[in-house]
Amino acid sequence: METITENQAAAIVPQKRKNYFSLLPPAFITIIVLVGQFTYGVLDNYLYLVAAIVTSLVADMFFSRFIYGTKKNLASAYITGNSVGILIRSNVLWPYIITALLSIMSKYVFNYKGKHLWNPSNFGVSWMLFFATSHVAGLSIQWGSNLAAMVIIWALGLYIVSRAKKLHVTLTYVFSFIVLAYLRSLITGDTFLSEVSPLTGPMYQLFIFFMITDPGVAVSTKKGEIIVAVLIALAEFGLRLGGFIYAPFFALCIVGPAARFIDLRNISLRTAKSPELALPGTI
Repeated sequence: METITENQAAAIVPQKRKNYFSLLPPAFITIIVLVGQFTYGVLDNYLYLVAAIVTSLVADMFFSRFIYGTKKNLASAYITGNSVGILIRSNVLWPYIITALLSIMSKYVFNYKGKHLWNPSNFGVSWMLFFATSHVAGLSIQWGSNLAAMVIIWALGLYIVSRAKKLHVTLTYVFSFIVLAYLRSLITGDTFLSEVSPLTGPMYQLFIFFMITDPGVAVSTKKGEIIVAVLIALAEFGLRLGGFIYAPFFALCIVGPAARFIDLRNISLRTAKSPELALPGTI
């Protein structure tokens, strides 16, 4: 009978823990959807959510199989489908299907050096909110006074991004948002509370825990990720002052891919010049 060594047995435990952790983000976004629905009814129609999820899963399976000839872990596609289902509002079905399809396609069509540049759901949602305004709106419901729901979601979210080693991204963005919210209140004359309150809503919780922390489109250094988070907050600040309702999505859609492209290009150039010095990016 085949046996394993003590070292091999020890290596199995971290791998199992890693496998268990991979289930947490899909479970977490499911919790956000359920809490949002049973607390405030954020879903217009369960069918629309299911359609977005199914479209994401099928599209990811199809493109990964016929473009790369591989099978993919569908956790990311499940998160994308849920994000689409909760972040857009429409009284018809097709925008949910198209948004989910655009989101998944962005990973396979818009890439550089084999790496995709946009967070999938950010691309799809931003595209539809900009080009299909007559049929699509964004989620604007907040948790309001339901402190318990917000505390649970934030606790789980912070734990997950901490385990994924992206806590600095979330905290940098949140701190920047709060500071800039105060500055906006001085400029616009609105109260600080009204400017900072979006952080309590499901839209921002999906944004700070899934979109800006997406490892698949992150730059390659911790310093770079912090800088990008600040730049996203600054871009959102400018867009908000310009009257853009969905400023966070558009800010990430502009800043994130540009930073990712520059980072990948710098890595490629360094590798071409000195392969032995191919270190993480310098953004």
